Amino acid sequence: MTYTIWFAAELLNALLAGFLFAFAVVVMPGIRSLPDRDFLRAFQRIDGVIQRGSPAFLLVWLGSAVSLIGVALVAFLGTHGEARWLLAGAAVAHVVGVQLPTMTINIPLNNCVQAADLDTLEDNAVADLRAAFEPRWNRWNLGRTSVACVIAAVLASLP
Repeated sequence: MTYTIWFAAELLNALLAGFLFAFAVVVMPGIRSLPDRDFLRAFQRIDGVIQRGSPAFLLVWLGSAVSLIGVALVAFLGTHGEARWLLAGAAVAHVVGVQLPTMTINIPLNNCVQAADLDTLEDNAVADLRAAFEPRWNRWNLGRTSVACVIAAVLASLP
């Protein structure tokens, strides 16, 4: 297995776990105490950076998946033993536990918040939007964070 792809998988997956962790323990708790309209506006701005295609974010997000799948394929085809199964499991966990919930739950929730015209919505509609968004988004983000942290730990533990 080439050192470059291994290093990329370790680094990018650690950065991804840290990114998700920061949202779980800093960003979302940091804006939690804001009034509903301000909370949603803050989330729109934060998510807007991501949706506009931040190159650093895209590198980490896409690179973590591509490099991990690449490492798993190289290891599975070229080595024997436990490491190849751990890497294959990590790649599957990344797709199922990080990418899939992101695509099917977190991004649709983000898009719903992005589509809201917070300047024209009535207060009760803003409160309803937040209530439909925040708990579900946080719950799924915590799941993604947990999976990403386990993957980063597995990658760090292998030679």
